[in-house]
Amino acid sequence: MTTQVTFRQADDDLDLLVGLFDRAAAWMVRNGIDQWKPGGKGAEHFRARIAGGEVWLASAGERVVGAYELWWEDREVWGAQPPVAGYVHRLMTDREAAPAGAGRVLLAHAEERIAASGRTLARLDCETRNPRLGTYYEGAGYTAVLPHLEKVGPDGRRYTVTLMEKPVA
Repeated sequence: MTTQVTFRQADDDLDLLVGLFDRAAAWMVRNGIDQWKPGGKGAEHFRARIAGGEVWLASAGERVVGAYELWWEDREVWGAQPPVAGYVHRLMTDREAAPAGAGRVLLAHAEERIAASGRTLARLDCETRNPRLGTYYEGAGYTAVLPHLEKVGPDGRRYTVTLMEKPVA
């Protein structure tokens, strides 16, 4: 059975996006995943992402059940690159309302957007200390392509990410 969701680009949905992020972050905290924190991404973050790229919302019926950001470059993580990829960030679902499989549907939508742009690779990074997430992306066809990259979060915390990609065209 296919997960039924519809997509629309975010525009004036800042409170909705902040709430979705905070609920996803709270779930991570409750489940011992040291990654996102409630309050970690506010309205200014999402306003900038909407202005500078694409932010997509997924709905099941009338309720928003997930979102993701699609960037057309990611110099901070991937360095200067030719325009061959789209970069998926903040893939998030509402754990209480999203139908089973919604995360994969969001990921597939991002991959379709990337392919439709003429680019051939979907790229993302995931925190190395979250092996469950890496396994999830591997199950969706992504492979690790570069050595781990060390990052410093806004709170000064150092962590490593695994860089992954998947051919989409």
